[in-house]
Amino acid sequence: MNEEKMISVTVITLNEERNIEECLSSCSWADEIVVVDSCSKDRTVEIARQFTDKVFVEEWKGQGAHKNLAVQEATKAWVFSIDADERVTPELADEIRSAVMQARHDAYALKRKNLYRGKWIKRGGWWPDKVKRLFRKEKARFNNAVIHDALQVDGSVGELKNPLIHYPRRSAIDFAERAVRYSEATAREKFEQGQTIGWAGAIGHTVFAFIDTYIRRAGFLDGGEGFLVAFSNAAGVLYRYALLREMVEDKRLKG
Repeated sequence: MNEEKMISVTVITLNEERNIEECLSSCSWADEIVVVDSCSKDRTVEIARQFTDKVFVEEWKGQGAHKNLAVQEATKAWVFSIDADERVTPELADEIRSAVMQARHDAYALKRKNLYRGKWIKRGGWWPDKVKRLFRKEKARFNNAVIHDALQVDGSVGELKNPLIHYPRRSAIDFAERAVRYSEATAREKFEQGQTIGWAGAIGHTVFAFIDTYIRRAGFLDGGEGFLVAFSNAAGVLYRYALLREMVEDKRLKG
């Protein structure tokens, strides 16, 4: 095959033993798979090595930084970046191959179909949830955001029709744990940028987040699952700003 039309799939992982096998199995069509792990304590690395010998273990530096490390280790002209809780359908795999063969753009965005316990969450901002994931290696890189990284493309961006399947939460506990984990990382990022906020602002942002997700984005039409999404989103916002206030106050007390 023409090397200019070959594709590397890249994945970053941390304690993803329940996800990584299905994820990599769905990427068996790729010419190369690259995994960058963040010192997992479970069987993630062991399982990943059943699919590829290009498994690297690095101390955590943030989502954007680790995705760039994976891209750096990729040897093919095109890269498809996927998360461990995502799956590529056969239809999407065919479309990815076709897009690379035609190469009309330097990168491609696609929709994510987010599922919770088998139910497709169509509202509350969870659909179409577009992300840029397929790109020419020399034409794009991820920003350095610790959470919610974004692909920066030097060139044109097209769009694929088939969705990427995403399992962002598998249980109510997942919602709570991710709300806390993401809040900690985002609060630290805002603190390092010199931001601060009062309680009135924190509560206002929290209320707005719930109304925006549940009412404005029609999350209520997804039933109880829609309420859980909205509540988790609002809780994450409250945790974020409460932690930011604590960081600011601790710094002031120290000095």
